Amino acid sequence: MERQIINIDTEFIKLDSLLKFAGLCDTGGMAKNVIKDELVKVNGEIETRRGRKLYPNDEVEFYGNVVVIGEK
Repeated sequence: MERQIINIDTEFIKLDSLLKFAGLCDTGGMAKNVIKDELVKVNGEIETRRGRKLYPNDEVEFYGNVVVIGEK
């Protein structure tokens, strides 16, 4: 399982934006579809809201990758 830390300089980042920013999805449409298809977990639970706000220390899992939101 690959694990990476993504530091953000805002209060939060939305789930679909994170998937693109972290390089896990090439487009916003792809991010929308993988979220809708229940392929993404946030903090261990399936998340279907692409606008879900992620804050520091939240963990996102997608196809064997784990992304942790870092501090500002």
